[in-house]
Parts: sequence; structure tokens; C-alpha cells
Amino acid sequence: MCKHFLVLMIVLTSGGFAAGQRTRTIVYDGIATEVSVSAAAANDLWITTSDLMRATRFAIKPQGICRDELCFPLPKNRKAEFLARKDATNWFNLTEFARLIKQPYVVDQKNAVWYFGSPAAEQNRYLASLEAPNFTLPDLNGKLHSLSDFRGKKVLLVTWASW
Repeated sequence: MCKHFLVLMIVLTSGGFAAGQRTRTIVYDGIATEVSVSAAAANDLWITTSDLMRATRFAIKPQGICRDELCFPLPKNRKAEFLARKDATNWFNLTEFARLIKQPYVVDQKNAVWYFGSPAAEQNRYLASLEAPNFTLPDLNGKLHSLSDFRGKKVLLVTWASW
């Protein structure tokens, strides 16, 4: 999370583009990539299919939008919301895809930056397994303990926050 925030801050402070320009910066999986965007795009981010592959590693295949073995089929009755062809260029609506897979995103229009967070499936992987992520903290005497040291034992985690 901190790594992604740092990348976003670097991109936002490195200077942006005027709102009328046809390039934008996408931060996807913590990597910033400059892409071309459709001039007709109003509130959605339409990028070329080659930029889709370059920025996200997703490709359009007959079975859907795929990256490695992971594929998301597009609803047949909504294909026009995801794919378009204009002047011999294939365009893909990345924001509509993010909404389909429940992936959070945020846009900074002033600096022409779009940041895409982790998809809901990835965010919920710990809930599906009911296994807490490992962490290490010191006890009152300063000795370090990791949660993984207690695997197979009952553990009560007490947390508190002032906010």
C-alpha cells in the first residue's frame, strides 16, 4: 500500500498534462505508464488496446479480458460499453472494466493521472481463506513475535485506533 502511495505521489508531483491533451498517466499494479486516450472520452478512460496490454498486462481474447490464466468475460449485451473501433484504432474502456471487476480507481483530472487499486477479489483473499496476513510486532519486553509463530494455536488479536 505504501509503495503504491509513493508511486502515486511521485506521478502527481512530477507535473501533469493540460486537460485537453490526449495522453494520460495510468498507475496500475503500482507502475506508472503514459497512454494515449480517446478524444471522445468524457468521464471514462478509453485507451488503445495496445496501451491496455502495456499498462495493465491485460489482453482482449475471445474468452474475455485476460492476463495470464485469469480471464474476465465481458457481458455480451454490454460489449459496446467496453470496446470501440474508430479510425482503424481499437479502444478499450478501462474504467468500465474496473467497475465490472469491482476495482477501485481515482482520477486527478488536473494532472491527467488515473490510479487503479487492487480488484475486490484480491482485496478479499484473506477473507476467503480466513487466514490473517503475517506480521511481526514486539512484546512489552521488546522481543519480536510473528503471527506465523502461532499457526495452529488459538490467538486473540486486540487492536485499537484513535481515529
